[in-house]
Amino acid sequence: MRVVQKILFVVLMSGLMAAQSAPASGSDTTKNSSDVQKLLDAVAAQQKAIAEQQKQIEEQQVEIERLKKQFATQSQPASASSDSQTGHVVNASITTSGANPAMRTVSDTAQEEKPKESPLSFRIGGAEFTPGGFMDFTSLFRSTNTGGPGGTGFGGIPFSNTTAGHLTETRFTAQNSRISLKATSKVGKNDVTGYIEMDFLGNDASNVFVTTNSHTLRQRLYWVDVKRDKWEILAGQSWSWMTPNRVGLSPNPSDVFFTQNMDFNYQVGLTWARQPQFRVAYHPNSHWVFGVALEEPEQFTNNEVTFPNSFNTVLQGQLDANQAPNPTAGIGDGNATPNVHPDIIPKIAYDTDLNGKHFHAEAAGLLTGIRVADIPSVTGATFVKHTKEGAGVEAAINLEIVKNFRIVSSGFFSDGGGRYIFGLAPDVVFGLANGPGQTCTNVATGTPPVFSGAGCDLRMSLVHSGSGVIGFETQVAPKTQFFGYYGGMYAQRNFFPDLTGKPGTFVGFGGPNSSASNNRAIQEGTIGWIQTFWRNPQYGALQLITQASYLTRSPWFVSAGAPKNAHLGMGWVDIRYILP
Repeated sequence: MRVVQKILFVVLMSGLMAAQSAPASGSDTTKNSSDVQKLLDAVAAQQKAIAEQQKQIEEQQVEIERLKKQFATQSQPASASSDSQTGHVVNASITTSGANPAMRTVSDTAQEEKPKESPLSFRIGGAEFTPGGFMDFTSLFRSTNTGGPGGTGFGGIPFSNTTAGHLTETRFTAQNSRISLKATSKVGKNDVTGYIEMDFLGNDASNVFVTTNSHTLRQRLYWVDVKRDKWEILAGQSWSWMTPNRVGLSPNPSDVFFTQNMDFNYQVGLTWARQPQFRVAYHPNSHWVFGVALEEPEQFTNNEVTFPNSFNTVLQGQLDANQAPNPTAGIGDGNATPNVHPDIIPKIAYDTDLNGKHFHAEAAGLLTGIRVADIPSVTGATFVKHTKEGAGVEAAINLEIVKNFRIVSSGFFSDGGGRYIFGLAPDVVFGLANGPGQTCTNVATGTPPVFSGAGCDLRMSLVHSGSGVIGFETQVAPKTQFFGYYGGMYAQRNFFPDLTGKPGTFVGFGGPNSSASNNRAIQEGTIGWIQTFWRNPQYGALQLITQASYLTRSPWFVSAGAPKNAHLGMGWVDIRYILP
C-alpha cells in the first residue's frame, strides 16, 4: 500500500511541476491553483481511506491469529466419551452424546460448516451411506448364576436357598458387537434419513456355547425419517417414545438415554422398548418439539400371573406370558398375541442452553388397550369380549449443572404398562365375576375332587406399576468419563380368590402362596468408568468400559424360612474398538 502511495505522489507532483513551468495568464494561474488544490484534497482523502483500510486489515489479521490459536487448542484429540451402547464418540466439551446445538464448541461448529466425510462413507446417486458400529470383547462376573449369557435377568435373581444362589457366573462374549448403516439424502425440500442397526444377541441354538459360539444376528433398529420445514415423520422400528431422550425427540441412538451401562439389558428402573412405530413430530421453534406415535402393542402378563383354573387354557393363548409355547400346558405363542389397537404415545420435549449448559426436559403419555374373549361357565353362553384401557405417564430431565457434569433422571407410572419396565411387571390380571344371570360358585366333582366354577365369567384388572432412574455422568478428563445410576421398580399386588379351583387358592399377582417371581420391588445401584486409550478420525477409537452393580429383589410372598430378598453383585469389563 505504501509503494502505491509513493508512486501516486510522484505522478501528481510531476504534473504539478509541469503545470507551474508552463506560461499562463492570470486567469490560467488562478484556474491551475484551483485544480492543484482539488488534487491535493483528493490525495489527502485517499490517503485517509487507505490508512483506515490498513487499520482494518491489521485488526482482522490479529483476530485471525486468535481464532487459529483457539481452534488449534480445541481441536486437540482430547475426546474420549462415548455412548457405551452406540459407540458414538463425542468431543469432551459436549456433555451429552449427540448433544444439543447449544452445547457445541467452536471446533464443532467449524466442522459442521465444513463437514468432514467419514473414511468409510460412500455415495450412490444422491445418497450418502455411512457404515458404523463397534467390536466388543466383553467379560462379566456375577455373584450368583442368573443363567443369562449376556443381559441380566433382573426379575429372576436366584435366592440363597437355591443351587444357583450358591454358584458364581463368569462369561466371555463378543455378542454385543454392533454394525449399523446410515443413509442420508435430499429429496426436493425433504431431508431423508434411513438407519439400520444390528447386533448378535438373537435367539441362539441351545448348544451355541459348546464349540462354535455362532451367535445370531438380529435387528435392533430399522427406520426412515423425513423432515420438511417444521415437520418430521418416522416409520419403522425405533426406540419407543417411552424411552427417555437426551435431546429433543430424536430417533438417533446417541440422542436417546439408555444409560452408559455395559449390561445388555441396561438398568433396573429404565423405561424402554424398541418396536415398530409410526410417529409425527412438529418443531415450532428450536426449543420445543411435540408429536404423537402409534407403536406396536403387546398384551403382557409375563410368567408371573396365575389365571383362574377354568379359564387358564383360553387365556394363555391370548396374552404374552414371555415363555416358549407349550400347547400341553396351555401356553400359547406370544407372537400370536391379539391386540385391540396400537399403543398411543404423545410426547413433548424442551431443550435450551442455560449459560452454556444443556438442559432437556420431556413428558410422555401412554394409552394401551387389552382385550380377551371367553365363554362364561354358564349354560348356553356364547363368547364374551372383555376390554380394558391402560394408561401411563413418563417424565425425564437431563441437566448439566456444572461444566462436564450432568444429572439424568426419569420416572414412569402406569395402570397396565408394566411391559415398558423391561417386562418386570404384568399389565393385567384376571379375577372372577358372576356370569350372565347367574352367581359364580365353586363346584367339586369326582373322587378325588376336581374343582371348577359354575356361573362364572372373567373380570379384568390392571396392575399398577412404576419405575425410575436417577444418576450422573461426568467427563473428568478429556479421555476419562465416570457415571453412576440408581434405579428401581415397584409392582402393586393384585389378586383374587379362585372360585373355579381348589378352595383357598388365589389368582392374579402377588397373592398368598404366589410364586417368588411375583416381585414387589427390584433395585439396582451402578457405577462405571469409560477410558479412551486413543482415537483417530481415520482409524477409529479404542476404549475400556467398566460397570459394577449391586441388585436386590423382593417378592410379595415369602414362604416360612425362605430368604426375604435375593442379592446379586456383578462386574463388567469391555474392550471396545469403535469404527471411524
